[in-house]
Amino acid sequence: MSPLVLTDEVADYGGKPVIGPLSLTLRRGERVALVGKSGAGKSTLLGVMQQRWRRHGAALMPQQLGLVPSLSVFHNVYMGGLANHPTWYNLVTLARPFRRDIDAIMPLLERFDIANKCWSAAGELSGGQSQRVAAARAIHQQGDLLLADEPISALDGPLAERVLRALGETYPTSVLAMHDVELALRFTDRVVGIVEGEIALDEASHRVCAQDLLILY
Repeated sequence: MSPLVLTDEVADYGGKPVIGPLSLTLRRGERVALVGKSGAGKSTLLGVMQQRWRRHGAALMPQQLGLVPSLSVFHNVYMGGLANHPTWYNLVTLARPFRRDIDAIMPLLERFDIANKCWSAAGELSGGQSQRVAAARAIHQQGDLLLADEPISALDGPLAERVLRALGETYPTSVLAMHDVELALRFTDRVVGIVEGEIALDEASHRVCAQDLLILY
């Protein structure tokens, strides 16, 4: 499959330039970490990627998560697969979920230690729980490309690693904006450093260490 390409992309916010001109090529099967301080343009760049690569099946896990507070955890995860079913099926599921969908989603919740929250409203969850629900939704959606904005910012330790591993197993190609540079280097094979909306570093993860990335902050 051909690579995904951005060429001389620019973006602004309120008339103020945020990124670019910026060019980047993402090879299929590549896992890329976007690193840099807050406000560097990572989230904006992910948004541009989603717009340009939507036809390639790009799935977005936004930093704000996009959960529906009034719906249950189950239904928020189920939303990742809405496009796989006709409208009538989705409407029925809203009132009375089918057993096959429960059987498909429950293992995801168990993997992230939130199965006990399956029928709780998403608005009742903690930040870490909400982030795990968003990750489960992205996994349930599936696809070829994942664009994730701080997917583990509210998690730590083994749980953060579990989520990153699960996302990596689901999506062969991914771009993850991350602040934890050590995890970024461990779970991706390429790191792209963003400074004031421009690419300041683009290197294979095994060729750099966390100390090398301090210049980005």
